[in-house]
Amino acid sequence: MNPNKDLWEKGDFTRIAETMRESGTALVTSLNIPPNAKVLDLGCGDGTTAIPAAKAGASVLGVDIAKNLVEAGNARAKKEGLSNISFQEGDASNLADLKDATFDLVISIFGAMFAPKPMDVAKEIVRVTKPGGRIVMGNWIPGDPTLVAQLLKISSSYTPPPPEGFVSPMLWGVESNVIERFEAAGIPKEHISFQKDSFTFRAPYSPTDFVNNFRQYYGPTMNAFEAAEKNGKAPELQKELEDLFNKQNQDGAADRTVIPATFAKVIIRR
Repeated sequence: MNPNKDLWEKGDFTRIAETMRESGTALVTSLNIPPNAKVLDLGCGDGTTAIPAAKAGASVLGVDIAKNLVEAGNARAKKEGLSNISFQEGDASNLADLKDATFDLVISIFGAMFAPKPMDVAKEIVRVTKPGGRIVMGNWIPGDPTLVAQLLKISSSYTPPPPEGFVSPMLWGVESNVIERFEAAGIPKEHISFQKDSFTFRAPYSPTDFVNNFRQYYGPTMNAFEAAEKNGKAPELQKELEDLFNKQNQDGAADRTVIPATFAKVIIRR
């Protein structure tokens, strides 16, 4: 089994994605995608940005490594009555079945950053983008004080060291690394720009319930709890995460959660 595929087919990320829909739609709106543009959403999950892009009139292909998320995306598109979008399985570091210069816009929001072989990911993204097209990535930032960076930092402190040669996905949130990767793929540095933006998680339940959803459905957190349980440290991990989620919750009600998380938006002119 591909370990990356195994990670994202573990649990059910749709349960987390449901809390990200509003921000996904807002991000797509900000991109001003022209009608009938050909869009690739890479590492698309079940369509948090792909489906709003299709609703905006684009012709959208969503690609994700997780079979269950592809199935969920196709089910959502069918339920919405959208005929201009489809989802298929694929690896961001090897898009062999996609032709060169196919897409006007390639989006990857917290998706391709988790694929191994980041240099290959950048080359594949550039290869399938039309000359004159755009690439937009959303990547979590290492050391950032907001939710996701801290969640991943805490989780990793409970898991065994990664295998030799492992490249942290969080390095996609470092500007110099992004520039190096896309320059190697043929993009001039002056065609690469960065903005800080935020995605807000909105859940109709408490921060503690939100932690439990991550524990049950989010692959990296599931792995952290499995490792912590072996060491008798699961209660300690639970407390750390509950403290984090409660501290960052901006909704005053006990039964609602609203937590913004900062990310790096990478915008590239092909």
